[in-house]
Amino acid sequence: MSSQLENTLKVAHQAFEHFRHGLATGEWQGFLDMLTEDFTFWFPMGKFHGLNVGKERASEFFQYVCESFSGGLTVTLDHWTSNETTVVFEFRDEGALLGQPYKNRIAVSFDVRDDKICRYREYFGSDGKSY
Repeated sequence: MSSQLENTLKVAHQAFEHFRHGLATGEWQGFLDMLTEDFTFWFPMGKFHGLNVGKERASEFFQYVCESFSGGLTVTLDHWTSNETTVVFEFRDEGALLGQPYKNRIAVSFDVRDDKICRYREYFGSDGKSY
């Protein structure tokens, strides 16, 4: 295994643990600290649909996530795959969205540059009510 791949895996898995913690507790600082200054993210719908740029915009997004899932989300990691610069995590999450039962399948990809996440993309896999 190349040293670049090893670093990509280490950084991405650490970021995913911060991401999972943020979803469960609303505490996002650990994840935000792992983002590059020129961080970009893509979200598939709603207020943040499309490409979003910057750590400040990311902070706004994760605050929105906290408000939408005020009780937090439970995350079950199903699979991950990677190449030299990107790791994709497939997981199920469950909780309450604005007070209504919520379950979904999600894939997120983290692009790693040096020891930070420089890009994030999220994709939904179900209707939000089932696995």
